[in-house]
Amino acid sequence: MAMLGRVFLTRGQGPRRFFSYGTKILYQNLEAFQSKFFPPLRKPMLPPNSFQGKVAFITGGGTGLGKGMTALLSSLGAQCVIASRKIDVLKDTAEQISSETGNKVHAVQCDVRDPEMVQNTVLELIKVAGHPDIVINNAAGNFISPTERLSPNAWKTITDIVLNGTAYVTLEIGKQLIKAQKGAAFLAITTIYAESGSGFVVPSASAKAGVEAMNNLVRWLMTGILILWMKKTKGAFSRLDPTGKFEKEMIDRIPCGRLGTTEELANLAAFLCSDYASWINGAVIRFDGGEEAFISGEFNSLRKVTKEQWDTIEGLIRKTKGS
Repeated sequence: MAMLGRVFLTRGQGPRRFFSYGTKILYQNLEAFQSKFFPPLRKPMLPPNSFQGKVAFITGGGTGLGKGMTALLSSLGAQCVIASRKIDVLKDTAEQISSETGNKVHAVQCDVRDPEMVQNTVLELIKVAGHPDIVINNAAGNFISPTERLSPNAWKTITDIVLNGTAYVTLEIGKQLIKAQKGAAFLAITTIYAESGSGFVVPSASAKAGVEAMNNLVRWLMTGILILWMKKTKGAFSRLDPTGKFEKEMIDRIPCGRLGTTEELANLAAFLCSDYASWINGAVIRFDGGEEAFISGEFNSLRKVTKEQWDTIEGLIRKTKGS
């Protein structure tokens, strides 16, 4: 369904049941595996050399989502500079991606919580590759905990990485770009609960909300913000689902029936940072398989009602007279 200036897109083949219409039963089996209708595409979306001559800086670029985004950007011609605290991991990733793509990937050790280290990293970035055309704030930290169990240090650890680290990188690079009279695309990775808040991840929710506010208010940036439910990665799930007990429940509330993949995120990030998206600025892209829309629906939990129960409920409703 489309309207002028607005596009509505829905995907879902979830387990749900609709009332009968005459003798026709509009019903879908509760056991339907909807993910088969929405398989992920893993190949690059953009044409070759889309980032030829471009410089990309990615924090948290040594592993997981950061590594995936770096690999795609490099394969499309970008000269990438990746940063994180673990230099050995960074060097291994840089060498691996460089050997696969033929484009140089630079590794620079940086703890984004340290503003002086960030400043030195930005100078090193400019020295080895030039002023960046793309800046991806991907470094993050998170864990689950009842709010009343949080210590001040626990709160500080997450907010220092997510909010302060993003601010230090954004402001330092921004100042250098202003001096050089150059623009760039800044991308931040955030989460669906940044807007709504969520128990058990309060430091992360608060910090990510701050990142969104900052990226919308800093006027000299070209900004895209992703909201996503990420694929199952060791770094994320070891702290968010350490027992593995809640993964099925997570998937059950995603209409697409599966978690996202690194390749899907990398394709979206590459598009938002490309010249194809130069008119997108200050945007929040919900990238979650439909999860937020589903959990926001007051009656969506009725999907657990069986066919037999619906037959009973429908019969009772049809017998109801008046308002």
